[in-house]
Amino acid sequence: MIKKVFKIIKRMLLFIVGLIVVLTIGTAIFMNTSPQFGGSPSEESLVKINSSPNYKDNAFKNLEHTVQNTGIKWSSIPEFFTSGNGKVPTKALPQNNLSSEDFQKEIQEPRLTWFGHSAMLLELEDTNIFIDPMLGNVPSPVSWMGSGRFNRELPIKIEDLPEIDIVLISHDHYDHLDYESITKLKSKVKQFYVPLGIKAHLTAWGVEEKRVKEFDWWENISFNNIEFTATPARHFSGRGFKGNKTLWCSWVIKSENSNIFFSGDSGYGSHFKEIGERFGPFDFAMMECGQYNEQWSQIHMMPEETVQATIDVEANKMMPIHWGAFKLALHTWDDPVKRASKKAIEHNITMVTPKIGEALLLNEENNTTKWWAMAN
Repeated sequence: MIKKVFKIIKRMLLFIVGLIVVLTIGTAIFMNTSPQFGGSPSEESLVKINSSPNYKDNAFKNLEHTVQNTGIKWSSIPEFFTSGNGKVPTKALPQNNLSSEDFQKEIQEPRLTWFGHSAMLLELEDTNIFIDPMLGNVPSPVSWMGSGRFNRELPIKIEDLPEIDIVLISHDHYDHLDYESITKLKSKVKQFYVPLGIKAHLTAWGVEEKRVKEFDWWENISFNNIEFTATPARHFSGRGFKGNKTLWCSWVIKSENSNIFFSGDSGYGSHFKEIGERFGPFDFAMMECGQYNEQWSQIHMMPEETVQATIDVEANKMMPIHWGAFKLALHTWDDPVKRASKKAIEHNITMVTPKIGEALLLNEENNTTKWWAMAN
């Protein structure tokens, strides 16, 4: 009897070990052959990466000590797999649907169209700038993993978008750099400006090397008399099992008549003050405000910190981003904008909240409606 029990246990253990081996090999094959995980840097890129003052001990570092996890609550883990408690809206969010004709009208001032989360098309002085164009349905390397987009339909099909002069990328996480979006969009784009290391992903996806330029923090370039500067953020990077092998950044976009800031993903830190001192004041700032939690408080800002960061960079007008499209945290879907709105009023900060697909003229008095307060 005892021998039989041992045999059964032995077979079970062999089965479990075999299953683990098969899953490990399968995962390794999948991650090494699936294009959505991107590519490895060329020798030329590696030279620049290794010489960066922000690359130490084989990884990129933040300007100040930063940990990704500031206190895991194991009891909260099951909540990540549910959509209840207001984490997802109960119905589709209000949205302005667009056509190609909407982008053919001549405009005399900067105009911004939000696609949800951190994806925005900025039209600035005859230049089309697409920021973090994540236009896919799921921020994940596979469609069956992760929470889907709140609004299943985009305001406009990628095929109907206008020609894009510049695509700006802040970092390589799946909710900002999407394989399918890039493959569909790449034929429309003149140049991609990306942080160090990300060029490898784009070239692996069929973008010619000459159309991709990589930047370390504080490096800049001019295009159509618009200066683009990659500036610090407090975050991390990685696709698959590779962590912090690519850089993350915010962007300063300065033309003759406009000065605009895009925060990228970032925890609150002293870099905002430094950016404000170097490049401010800003006419308009797109500031991360969503997907936060006390368990990762150093890599994403609480809404109140978003408002303080707006003050630090010396922005005259602020738009909260990184919300309104995906569930990547445990807060209610509208908690970011409610809390940021309250804090902005306290500090007399002008905050605008356009609907998805709504064109926002940056130089006008924008009396955007509180559509989010009526969306549930």
